[in-house]
This record gives sequence, structure tokens and C-alpha cells, in this order.
Amino acid sequence: MSVYLDHAATTPMRPEVLDAMAPYLTEHFGNPSSIHGAGRRARLGLDEARETVARVLGAKPREIVFTGGGTEADNLAIKGAAWAASARGRELVTSSVEHKAVLHACAVMERFGFHVTYLPVDRYGRVDPADVAAAIGEHTTVISVMYANNEVGSVQRIAEIGTICRERGVLFHVDAVQAAAYLPLDVNRLQADLLSLSAHKLNGPKGVGALFVRQGTALLAQLSGGSQERQRRAGTENVAGIVGFARALELAQDPGARGGENTRLATLRDELIAGMTSLPGVRLTGHPSERLPSNASFLLEGVEGGDLVAALDLEGIATSTGSACTTGSAEPSHVLLSMGFPPEEAHGSLRLTLGRGNAEADVRLTVEATRTVLERMRGARAARPEVASV
Repeated sequence: MSVYLDHAATTPMRPEVLDAMAPYLTEHFGNPSSIHGAGRRARLGLDEARETVARVLGAKPREIVFTGGGTEADNLAIKGAAWAASARGRELVTSSVEHKAVLHACAVMERFGFHVTYLPVDRYGRVDPADVAAAIGEHTTVISVMYANNEVGSVQRIAEIGTICRERGVLFHVDAVQAAAYLPLDVNRLQADLLSLSAHKLNGPKGVGALFVRQGTALLAQLSGGSQERQRRAGTENVAGIVGFARALELAQDPGARGGENTRLATLRDELIAGMTSLPGVRLTGHPSERLPSNASFLLEGVEGGDLVAALDLEGIATSTGSACTTGSAEPSHVLLSMGFPPEEAHGSLRLTLGRGNAEADVRLTVEATRTVLERMRGARAARPEVASV
């Protein structure tokens, strides 16, 4: 592989993260629930990681629940909060462009008799806060809106939506999985009651995440067993993964480092957008400015996105058509459909997401490779004889 442009799917682990994890994979291997010395040493690592995550979020350590990833954090937030508040009401609100972890969790709740309102978005994939306010009824208990979209990179007006939820007494969940490496995460500024994170999206290990649960928020555990995580998530904690997650989050959210890296990435992103949209039949999707500094997403006329990804892979360039969780589906992106693109156009999507290892040379190589591949694919399509209809 020459160029990796799929950082929205996963990121390489930083050396500092691996260094932080190493002792807990070797000598500090104890179960943090054990009371002997080995267990206490593991517990110390777990406690320090919890304090680090809490500090980054502007939260209290007791408000951090470690999970097996972003998907579990989303499920725990939506199902756990909805069930805990079900005596007060069974109405949920979310957007039509959420990650499948949120949409499928809401679909499960619908099967149990909950009503879910799916908010529309504009052509950039953004929710109108006024629509959120209008959707809140007397039986609404939980609203879930993602911080930044995992496919087109558009950033939502989270603080404004959170203020509406706070004023109306409704719990507000924020899926911050894609945003955590780039945007501020102060849960008080965002007015979030629940906020989901995943380590492998910010140069940490796979299989570990976290959910912020504001103190006083009732939550019904979704895993039964031991009393770990203050009885909110049973199961022996992945101490090494949690330590690595905390270090990765700390590095990503360092204000000075984040600002400099965001500026560098945004410069590369804008060069990538300019280069790609100079190609015939290529247009940008997502908000032109209110988007993640790492994300450049496009629609390409006359090609299937999956075929283009495969062709670019042969050129040594790793890309995607959208969310890695839905790659392989014959259906076009639900995000693009919700943004108003017809299915035949939505099939031609390409997502290019930058990261720490990318440089300007990668942008030039990607644009030229895409130019060559598009010409070849479109030429082959034009030369293909039309199949007569029966």
C-alpha cells in the first residue's frame, strides 16, 4: 500500500499508545477487580486512565464508563437511557444520517413499542436545530445526534441542539466517535448528557471505547454479570486497551497539537478537494466548510463506488465508498439518500479521509491515480455494447 486514505474506518496506533499499553500486556496483567497486589496494580492503571478521559471531557471520573467500542457505547446510551426513562415516556428522536450503531439501536427500541422520530437533514447532511425543538413532545426522553458524520464529514451544531434539549428536560446523546480526534470534547460546552467514543478512530487500539454518562442520568445496563463500571457495564475491563485509549485521547485532544494537526490536515483536505473536483464528473458531498479537517467525500458520475475503490486499491491507494460498517451492501448510502441524492448517483460515492501519516505527495498521487482510473473505467463502460431490453 502506497497511500492510506481511510482513516475514518480506522487509524494506525501511535507508538506512544503502544508504549503505554505494553506494561499491562506483560507484568501488570492482573484482574482489576482482584484485591491482591497484581489486581491493585491493574486497578491503578484503570483508575488513572479514567481520570485522564474525564479530564479531557471536562467530566468526573465516575461519569466515564469503559466499553468494548463505539458501537457498544451507542447502544448502551440509547437503549440504557430509553429503558431507564420508559415510565416517563417512550419517544426517541434521532437524525436520518446517524451511524448504523445508533439507527439499528433505535430500530430495536421500535420493536419494543418505542416511537422514533427520524429528523431530516439539508443537502449538506446537517440537522436544523429548529427541527429538533419541534420534534420534542411531552413523552420524548432521549435525543441522539452525531457530532460529525462518518461518511461526508459534516459537523452538526451540537451545542445549539444540546441547549434545546437541556431547556426542554430531554436527555441528549452525542455520538462523537468520528469527531474525537479533531473537535473539542467539553461535554458541558456541548450540553451532552451522554457521549460515545471509540479508541481506534484516534490512533488507539481496537475493541475499546467509552461512554460519558452525566451524573444523575439513569441508565439500564445492557450486559448482566459483575459490578464493574459502577454496575453499568459488566465484564472484566480491558485494562491495556483502556490505558491505550486514554493515552490516544490525551494526545489527540492536546489543544496545541490538535490545532496544528487540524490546520495541516485541512490544508491537505482542501488540496484534495480542489484536485478531485477538477476531474470531469466529480463533485463534493457534505458541507463545504463545516466539515472535519480530515474528510473529503465525493460523487463520481458514470462509475460504481465499489468498483472505483477496488481499482484504486490496485494502484496502492486505500479508500472507501463510505462507512466501513456498511461496505459490501448493495444498497446506496443512507446518508447520501437522506441528503437528497437519487440512488443512481449515490452509488458513485468515494470517501477519502486523511491522517497523521499523509503528506502533499499523497494528494497528488491520489488525484492522478483517480484521473487515470476514471478514464479507464468510463472508457470501458462506453465501449460496452448495450444489452437489448426484453
